[in-house]
Amino acid sequence: MLKRKRIRTKGKVSLNKYFQNFDSGDYVALVRELSRQKPGFPERMQGKTGRIIEKKGAAYVVEIGDYDMKKRFSVRPIHLKKIEGVKA
Repeated sequence: MLKRKRIRTKGKVSLNKYFQNFDSGDYVALVRELSRQKPGFPERMQGKTGRIIEKKGAAYVVEIGDYDMKKRFSVRPIHLKKIEGVKA
């Protein structure tokens, strides 16, 4: 579980993370950005992988498989990391 950032990246968020774009069907990993605390990011979502369904405002709707159920979460792009090499 992520608890703290490295000293050289502490408090910094690159603008590329804020403005990254995803297409629907892209696979992403949910990685909590520790310098942003409001609104809270549920710990149970840390490290999960899912698929982008749509863009809704400034956030993306991500579908995650939870055992045999599909769940949808709205996540801002600062907490998303694109997974390369996965075919949709």
